[in-house]
This record gives sequence, C-alpha cells and structure tokens, in this order.
Amino acid sequence: MELVERKRRQRSSQEIAALLNRSLNTEPGVVARARSTGGLHLPGMGGGGERVSLEIRGYDMQYASQLAQQVKDIVETVPGVTDARISRREGVPEMLIHVDRVKAAMLGLNVNEMGAVLETAIGGQEAGLFRQGGDEYNIVVRLREADRSSLNNVGMIPVSTPGGKVIEVGSLFSTQRQEGPIALERHDRERIITISANLFQRDLGSTISDIQTRLEPIRAQLPPDFAILFGGEYEDQQESFRELLFALLLAVALVYMVLAAQYESWRDPFIILFSIPVAAVGVVGALFFTGSNFSIQAFLGVIMLSGIAVSNAILLVDYTNILRRRDGLSVFDAVTVAGRRRLRPILMTSLTTALGLFPMALGFGEGGEVQAPMARVVIGGLIASTAITLLFVPTLYAIAEERSERRAIAAARRHTGEELSAAGAD
Repeated sequence: MELVERKRRQRSSQEIAALLNRSLNTEPGVVARARSTGGLHLPGMGGGGERVSLEIRGYDMQYASQLAQQVKDIVETVPGVTDARISRREGVPEMLIHVDRVKAAMLGLNVNEMGAVLETAIGGQEAGLFRQGGDEYNIVVRLREADRSSLNNVGMIPVSTPGGKVIEVGSLFSTQRQEGPIALERHDRERIITISANLFQRDLGSTISDIQTRLEPIRAQLPPDFAILFGGEYEDQQESFRELLFALLLAVALVYMVLAAQYESWRDPFIILFSIPVAAVGVVGALFFTGSNFSIQAFLGVIMLSGIAVSNAILLVDYTNILRRRDGLSVFDAVTVAGRRRLRPILMTSLTTALGLFPMALGFGEGGEVQAPMARVVIGGLIASTAITLLFVPTLYAIAEERSERRAIAAARRHTGEELSAAGAD
C-alpha cells in the first residue's frame, strides 16, 4: 500500500505497519505481514526486506528447528522488535519409507528397483505420446486413484524378483509418518534457517547489540557444526561501513598528496590535516543533540567533511607562510596577524556552507529525514572544526616552526664549529 504524504497523516509508516500486524494476525491459519519500506534501495538501508535477520546454519533439521524457535523467542523479547518470524515452515505431511535392504538383497532386489516400481505406480511414468488433430498428449502409466490413495493399497503393489517370483512390495519396507519442511534454504552450501524481524522506533545498531548479548548463552552451548550469524541489513551495513572507511582514508590521502604538492612540504599539509580529527567533536555533538543515528548518510557526510574542514586551515597556514616570506615576520607575529586577518573569510566560508545545508538538516519534504543526518554531520563538524582550528592549527604551526628553527640554528652552529676546528688544525 502506498501511504499519503507525511504532512497529511499523524503516524509514521512504521507505526502503521505495526498496527496492521497486530490487527490482521487474528484469524487462525492466516499469516499477514506488513512492513515499512523506503524508496531508496541502497546497501545498508533496508530497501525491501526485514531489518533484523539471523541465520542458523547446521545440517540437523530437527535441532535447527528447535534452535530457531529459541532464537525467535529471544529476539521477540528485545524492545523495539516486531513481526519476528522463522523462514522454514513446518507442517507438510509425508511418509518416509525405510527399505529392508537385507531382505531385498536376499530376493535379488535393490533400493533403486523398488523406488522405480513405487514411482511408476504412484507418480506415473511417461510411456509415449498420443497424437490427434495436430495435438499431442502424454500417455502416463500409473495405478488408478483408488488403488494409490491409501498406504495399505500401496503396500500391495506387486514387484517381480529376478528369480521370477512376484511379491508385495509392502513386505520389504516399513513406513514412518512425519512432517517435512516446505523448502530448504542454503547459503554457502550449508542449510540455513532465517529468523527475520522489523524494528519500531529503534536503530539497528543498538538492537543488534541487545540481541547479541541475549544470545551469548545459546551460542556458548552450540554444537561444533552449528552457528548463528547475522545477515540481512546488518551484514550489508557492515560491508558498506568498511567500504566507506576505505573511501574516507583514500580521501584524506588524496587531500594530503595535493597539499604536499602545492606547498612542496611534508609538514604543513600534516598540520592542516589535523583539522579533520578535531571535527569529530562536532560530528558526535551534532548526532547527540539531534538524536540522529550514525547511518550510511552520516558516514557520507564525514567523507564530505574531510574535504571541507581543511579549507579553513589552508587559508590560515597559507597566509601565515606569505607573511613570513614577504614581510619577514617571526613565527609568533605571523600566526597572530594571519589569525586576525583571516578570521572574517574563515567565518564567512563556514557560515555560508552551514546555512546552505541547514534546510536539509531540518528534514523538510518527503524522505527528508533520511538525508538529514548527512547535513547535520557536516554542519556540526564544520562548526567545531572552525572554532578549534582558529586556536589549534596556529598553535601547532608555531610549535612545529619554532622547533624547526631551533634545529636549523643548532645545525648551523655545529657546522660553524666544525669549520673553525678544521681551520685551527690547518
């Protein structure tokens, strides 16, 4: 169902889905499921499936079913989890036939021959085609429905032995009634059972953490050939975070290489890049005060911030170097004058960027709440980076330059002393 616009309703899509699940699942034998989905199908965003997904891997179907029920009961106790379900549905009646291999071998029969007889008698075997008026019809040979509808009649099916005797096939096997699964799921060539659920007014990370804590006693008692793994959106999210972390490191490395090439120095770009870690203070503060989660969009905002936050430090360090080369100012004087003269451009750059992202941070429009964390991260990190950069970067620059000058003076004195010693020896 497609809901009306958000401004025309009082409840969120998650609240409506939770209400439908409670209202519709009241009739015995009827399974109705409602879940909230979004229009963006990106990794880690849960475009069309359940947000929580656990995989139970193991070969023993009976033990796996019991374990799946225990895990489902634990998942349902976690606050915020709704609509927990098990993927494997039991209840298909079947009759398991155990062939007495010793007795069959004594009569010269094997399991394949007996299986072929039962398959032909019950399921049928194609014997040819009947053509009439240009149409073709398959000719299937099997017992009449009355003769194959009862298990007792199936046991009376005759089978011929190599010795020429005809016996009832029922004397060579025993039966066991059981209920089998509708389908078997496999992943990485292992049998799995999936326990899936949706979330209501909770984030994925904290929910998974609660589930992991409550599953520890069961995991400690698992047989060696069984495992409980997290999949679905959580698995996609972790993979996306790893890829975005690599993208963040690559972005920082590229920024450093560009700055090193422009400044022809390894030290000044390193000082400028210190404005990126201090921006993390603003990122954490923005997420905390706005009640936002660190999502894929927030991570994208951090990557954007790694390129935006260094602009203020570039203005400051570059102008400081100009004052030292052009006017011959000392390190302290150059840093002081640069901070005073570049304060206005830095504030203008930061404020225009923050104000430009402010409407997005408010989450206006349909789906605006999805992209809002990106803008909030950039705004918070930019504000913190600007405030701290005006104090931290000049201080770090002054310390590094003064140490460099002291090392240069000491090296020059040693070099002069060596020359004087050489002249005295001559």
